[in-house]
Amino acid sequence: MTFSQIIVSQFTDPFRIALLAALIWTMLRTRGATGTLIPLAAGVAFVAVIIPSTMGAGAAVPFLDQVLAGLVSNTVITGVLLGLWEAVRRLRG
Repeated sequence: MTFSQIIVSQFTDPFRIALLAALIWTMLRTRGATGTLIPLAAGVAFVAVIIPSTMGAGAAVPFLDQVLAGLVSNTVITGVLLGLWEAVRRLRG
């Protein structure tokens, strides 16, 4: 599996998207105490590592490749979700 195929498969992972949506929701609620950038960066890295870690050793793709692809896809998904949240917030007034 190529690196781009790994990233595309991660874009369609509903568990990953749900974890990142929950990360953004938590960041928005605790922004006053913890800020924005550090919690998001830590959460993106956590999700990138935890999902391949829980899949077990039988995966066909090396662990490091999964984590690196996870960092890329998580960053893109988080950016899209934050953009959607900002659009909804502006439309509400």
